[in-house]
Amino acid sequence: MAAQSNNAKILIVDDEPDIIEMLQYNLRKEGYELKTADNGKKAVEVAKEFQPNLILMDIMMPVMDGVEACRQIREVPALRDVFVVFLTARSEEYSEVAAFDVGADDFINKPIKPRALMSRISAILRRNTTSKDNDGRIEVGDLVIDKGSYSVIKNGETIVFPKKEFELLHFLAKNPNKVFGRDDLLHYIWGADVYVLSRTVDVHIRKLREKIGENYIHTTKGVGYRFEYVPNAAE
Repeated sequence: MAAQSNNAKILIVDDEPDIIEMLQYNLRKEGYELKTADNGKKAVEVAKEFQPNLILMDIMMPVMDGVEACRQIREVPALRDVFVVFLTARSEEYSEVAAFDVGADDFINKPIKPRALMSRISAILRRNTTSKDNDGRIEVGDLVIDKGSYSVIKNGETIVFPKKEFELLHFLAKNPNKVFGRDDLLHYIWGADVYVLSRTVDVHIRKLREKIGENYIHTTKGVGYRFEYVPNAAE
């Protein structure tokens, strides 16, 4: 089967040559333009020059780990909108929390399943068609969520949000169509060292819906919440 025409650029960052070779093989078949790096410091340097659309990056690497590399990448204005997907063999919960804290878009555990990974990458790159996140602004439906000013505009009117409500809304909006459980949201928004009841998440979600309407945050029963713009939605 011929490779599809694809202009997206992907930077692969891993200190294991076998992993890089496997990812290169599968991504080239999909038509992506590729660059590689074997540590976080080199990844930052290559990313500045290559300007990728997406970075696949291991967490545990020599010289500089993936979390610190992601932090530095997010500080570069030209790379603010690049998708960062962490690849790691580590299963500790704090690794995933640390990844999202520095601006990761997704988190995939090794061993990597090529077909599943290719599907996930395609879905992540398609996010630009449903929402735009430029200079800290997410525009979707009739909402503008501006992280720089901690403001939300709906139909041209500014809505005031307490800090945690805003952070919860922004986090969900940056990860559309992905379901997060209450415990996940407690870790990502309130932090692992803060004791907060899971019902706190439900209360904040209810307040968000009261302010922005029922079209954006939806419940997956028994699992959690997801952000998806559905015009005229009703829970």
